Amino acid sequence: MRLNRSCGVLAHPSSFPGDYGIGDFGSGAYEFVDFLAAAKQSVWQVLPLGPTSYGDSPYQSFSSFALNHYLLGPDELRKMGYLNKSDLEEKPEFDPRKIDYGEMIEYKTGLFGKAHAAFKLNALPSQKRRFVKFCKENAWWLEDYALFVSLKKFFLEERREQFEPVELVAYRETNSDAMTEDQLNDYFYGAVWNSWPKELASRNKAAVASKRAELAEEIELNKFLQFECARQWQGVKKYANAKGVSIVGDIPIFTAMDSSDVWANPELFCLDGRGRPISVAGVPPDYFSETGQLWGNPLYDWEAHKQTGYDWWAKRITATLANVDIIRIDHFRGFESFWAVPYGEKTAENGKWTKGPGRDFFNAIDEKLGHLPIIAEDLGVITEKVNKLRLSFGLPGMKVLQFAFGPDGSGAYIPHNFSDDNIVVYTGTHDNDTTSGWYEKADGEEKDYFRRYLNVSGEDAPWDMIRLAYGSVAKLAVVPIQDVMGLSGGDRMNLPGEPSGNWQFRYTSDMLERKFAERLAYLSVLFYRQPEADKLELIAANEKASETPKEKKDKA
Repeated sequence: MRLNRSCGVLAHPSSFPGDYGIGDFGSGAYEFVDFLAAAKQSVWQVLPLGPTSYGDSPYQSFSSFALNHYLLGPDELRKMGYLNKSDLEEKPEFDPRKIDYGEMIEYKTGLFGKAHAAFKLNALPSQKRRFVKFCKENAWWLEDYALFVSLKKFFLEERREQFEPVELVAYRETNSDAMTEDQLNDYFYGAVWNSWPKELASRNKAAVASKRAELAEEIELNKFLQFECARQWQGVKKYANAKGVSIVGDIPIFTAMDSSDVWANPELFCLDGRGRPISVAGVPPDYFSETGQLWGNPLYDWEAHKQTGYDWWAKRITATLANVDIIRIDHFRGFESFWAVPYGEKTAENGKWTKGPGRDFFNAIDEKLGHLPIIAEDLGVITEKVNKLRLSFGLPGMKVLQFAFGPDGSGAYIPHNFSDDNIVVYTGTHDNDTTSGWYEKADGEEKDYFRRYLNVSGEDAPWDMIRLAYGSVAKLAVVPIQDVMGLSGGDRMNLPGEPSGNWQFRYTSDMLERKFAERLAYLSVLFYRQPEADKLELIAANEKASETPKEKKDKA
């Protein structure tokens, strides 16, 4: 994919302003698109849009195909007639700047039950026909997902009041060799699928059919929520595209252990006979963590995927591209080789690099789907083999300016060393501190080099960094919304290695100030990153201004 010279902003929908505890696909999303258009930005980057699981991370989702129903806009449900004004009047006093997931989930779950009941009673025949059509067209993933989350809820509620049930004792005996006491309790009381009764964990047909009938109402609710998610999000996407804004989505290379993907397709993952990963994903010690990052995702059985022609992955990419315009594949290097950590390790230090599918994967995907709009996240430990794989398929890579200011200026992230312009440059990503927080914590040498390199005082580090990104040769420049607003480190999205307290950032409507749009628009035009329509107008105006009197007379 060859990028156009452009710019954009990274902001996840959960961060948008609103009255219901978390940003959503409602008015906050449309206001953000308007802000981007006013700021002459043509790209909006989001994090993965799937339903979040333990830890609330969008990179640990219950499904690679479903959308996060907690991002549904209650006001949009009301517009459809599924909720009344009175349904929305009594709500908790949510913190407008921080997501309390527990309180938000409890509140929204109640709203969703009311909305589904109203849909069944009052929806127009045309709406019900669209719902039936949606379920039929998406049955290949929706049936498994809706049953999976319904089973999780069933066992969560059943186990909530139990203390040391015989099932927990048996689960502990089976898994204590690789899990701590806390992990065993978390998995059991969190109803991770391999803690379910064996006949359900192994998807015995009779047991699954029996539970499907028993949980039919809950299953139907979860299908309805996905139907509404698709409707609301497609409305936002259509609005953004009409404003000249393309959406960059995100595919985490790995899937969550506790997901319908792994439960429904165990043959595609490296699991033992008890439904446990043999090894799990992570990265070795790096910039973010001295002991590495132990993600815990099960690893793919790449040979099994190859035997299917990588069909599951082709479906995953196709489904994602139905919701976004461009895909960023997180941890791209895992396709060349991945860090495999034996299951049961407490840190990621004792892993080993294991060969990935490499060119075979991308050749198969190209053959099935054609050349795709994919950005490769190539941060971290990147070898020449990883670079060769990325470049051989023409995939743009990434540069992060917060990594640039080593004292000798020899690093790959400093703009004068960019060897290619077909890349995406960021001030920071969702895993970085805000630029304000980064500058505050940087050591003296790093701060000094930053100030001298940019010829600035350092008093406005976020906007100095934005200017550096926009002025670089990188075809696409993307900045987190926190940097646009100049926010401190307390507003960072994620601190890798920390199991809690992440993914909570929100802003309020008054923080999305007009002056920020004006500053972005100025830089966009100054560095020729304005939307393509604006560029065409500029070219036409320049051509007209350069016409000779005779040429103007001849046209007249």
